[in-house]
Amino acid sequence: MAGIESLLLPLGAFTVSLALFGVFVTLEGANPIDVYYQMYRGAFGTWFSLQNTALRAAPLMLTALCTALPAHLGLVVIGGEGALVLGALASVVAAHALASFNSWVVVSSMAMAGAAMGGIWIGLAGALRTLRGVNETISSLLLNYIAIGIFKHVVEGPMRDPASLNKPSTRPIGDANMLGSIPGMDVHWGLVYGLCACALAYVLMRRTVFGFSARMIGGNVRAARLSGLRMHRLVIVTCVLGGAAAGLAGMAEVAAVHGTANASIIVGDGYAGILVAFLARQHPLAVIPVSLLLGGIGASGGLLQRSAHLPDAAVHVLQGILFIVILASETLRGRLIERAPRAERASGVPEASLKAT
Repeated sequence: MAGIESLLLPLGAFTVSLALFGVFVTLEGANPIDVYYQMYRGAFGTWFSLQNTALRAAPLMLTALCTALPAHLGLVVIGGEGALVLGALASVVAAHALASFNSWVVVSSMAMAGAAMGGIWIGLAGALRTLRGVNETISSLLLNYIAIGIFKHVVEGPMRDPASLNKPSTRPIGDANMLGSIPGMDVHWGLVYGLCACALAYVLMRRTVFGFSARMIGGNVRAARLSGLRMHRLVIVTCVLGGAAAGLAGMAEVAAVHGTANASIIVGDGYAGILVAFLARQHPLAVIPVSLLLGGIGASGGLLQRSAHLPDAAVHVLQGILFIVILASETLRGRLIERAPRAERASGVPEASLKAT
């Protein structure tokens, strides 16, 4: 029953969100059925749209893990945006510092620097929770604003490229240090980073002692303490791993899309990752299809603007509705499980007998 509930609640929330979005587009004078069709075309209807969807999904897979991994311990971390932008900045610093080295060395160093910076940043929220009792949701949210402030100060100040006049940015990392495309696709290797990270996160959280310990803390803190688990260390390490994934997303955005650090990196992928994690029920493998779904919604914005004459930001309205409905659906969690025993008591027939029949 729990597995059915975990599937039905997200599907129900998504269906309700589509219905509410249909009301919104109707008030805007558009046909909701046509809008849904155009969204499908813009997200999955052609090979070009599929590749565009994959491009948008790549950073979402990584930023979603920033929320999904700590959630196994009962933590609500929403600092993926800050980890992403600082990971992007750290990767640029590494690229400039090692500019004279081989491109493989530079790219590898960029990935490690981005992941390390993101891990440190979210690890700080975990440390504040375990050592000082500071709520991780509030601290990680505030750390986002601090990270964005640091990013803008450095990009527009000490590291600004004098040649970037209208749009402040750092010096380019160089074409040789850019991530190429996956063979046969117009999609960069950041997608592979995301897929591998989700697979590794699944193995870590579902097939290792570390993951079992983390889920024990999330399920019953008292039992975890009685078992002698090192809760402080588990919390901090898990936050570091989640932040590392988001920092790697920032590195991929620099090395595969922008080629430099600038304000275009701050587009809300870290916040969208929160929505992905909640819709995926924090399951690392479920993050992959949900990221593709949310990436497809984002990719369809341009087509909606041209065909249905809706603002390009209309897709953000759908994402906002999704987030609110998903949070509201959490109040129903567990009620489906409760109804089965109640129905059994009302009928006077044991559940085992029902299964036998």
